[in-house]
Amino acid sequence: MKTNQPHTREEQLQAFGRFLDILDELREKCPWDRKQTNASLRPNTIEETYELSDALIKNDKDEICKELGDVLLHVAFYAKIGSENGDFDMKDVCDRLCDKLIYRHPHVFGNEQAETAGQVTQNWEQLKLKEKGGNTSVLSGVPSSLPSLIKAYRIQDKARNVGFDWEEKEQVWDKVKEEFDELQEEIAHLDKDKAEAEFGDLFFSLINAARLYNINPDNALERTNQKFTHRFNYLEEQTIKKGRSLKEMTLGEMDVIWEEAKKLEKEK
Repeated sequence: MKTNQPHTREEQLQAFGRFLDILDELREKCPWDRKQTNASLRPNTIEETYELSDALIKNDKDEICKELGDVLLHVAFYAKIGSENGDFDMKDVCDRLCDKLIYRHPHVFGNEQAETAGQVTQNWEQLKLKEKGGNTSVLSGVPSSLPSLIKAYRIQDKARNVGFDWEEKEQVWDKVKEEFDELQEEIAHLDKDKAEAEFGDLFFSLINAARLYNINPDNALERTNQKFTHRFNYLEEQTIKKGRSLKEMTLGEMDVIWEEAKKLEKEK
């Protein structure tokens, strides 16, 4: 990977131009690149975005740089296809983005005032509603295809930006308890459909609590996923070393090794 010395703007623009030239040549001469469409690229774009997300979570600088390149390739590829269809090209994409950034930052490019990040976010949401051809309602800008946990967070955040939120963040815990009690009641009644609905309400209230306390629930859950995976892998490795199978072990035996994994984590 490159050194910490930043490149000049001219060097960056030259590199971007070289990249676009290479993409043009691939689109013309490579059979695989030539046959790609928006529809065929979409699944790969989703995969590349998740790979970037993994690199960001791990804070792996080399991987972040690599995965950013992969995502950039997809952005440019869609612009290339748009150009071929006479719809738009990379300049149009950049111009639209620049215009939007300027419009939504009147505290930087205009005469508005915004002293905090919260004020900027509130202004951003209000400006989005005013844009010609933009979102027509507060929640219309939340993509329906977002993973449910992230979607819940974005829905709540957008509602907050227009004042629909708890007066005091501590009040959310009463809602969490209420939803938990309702879930227990439906489970006791053995009503699977209602229990599923109450599980959703409980998750939604917990995500709301995380938001109110400035905790990203997706990041929090991923940390737990990684922690569980690390401990379970340790359990499996130690079991194999003993010449045994997990299916042969009791829960008590597994717990002993599990506690070993937790202890090793604390010692690091």
